[in-house]
Amino acid sequence: MKTNTGPETPATKFLRKHQVVYSSHFYAYEAHGGTKVSARELDVDEHQVVKTLVMEDESERPLIVLMHGDCKVSTKELARQIGCKKVEPCKPEVANRHTGFLLGGTSPFGTKKAMPVYIEKTILDLQLIYINGGRRGYLVGIDPQDLLRLLSPVVVQVVLK
Repeated sequence: MKTNTGPETPATKFLRKHQVVYSSHFYAYEAHGGTKVSARELDVDEHQVVKTLVMEDESERPLIVLMHGDCKVSTKELARQIGCKKVEPCKPEVANRHTGFLLGGTSPFGTKKAMPVYIEKTILDLQLIYINGGRRGYLVGIDPQDLLRLLSPVVVQVVLK
């Protein structure tokens, strides 16, 4: 797989700077469509599409959670595993301030503010993932091991059962 030329976003600049091989995948963005739409449009398993969720702890400290597109995060279990009282999603405008990305175009790469990143353990079992490239309607295909190298995430098991 070689790097395709996609849009110039903070995320793609970050990936190129760190010499990550990625593929570019465009699809017709639908507001509130989420990973179900991107998986359908790209004809890939939604489990391989990784969503970037911006959350905050009880002190309003932001954090990023990477989760399979077809799964939900147990915020209660996440808080327990990371030693917080509670974790909840940020409001879209707050997430935008922290990341510099619009809702639906949030990437864990090239965020405006450095934040701790947490990754669902089973994502690392996949051979290839599709994750937001920093723009609505644009995903990049990468090896999930690159997430470990680039983001130094804390591995958690927080799928809501």
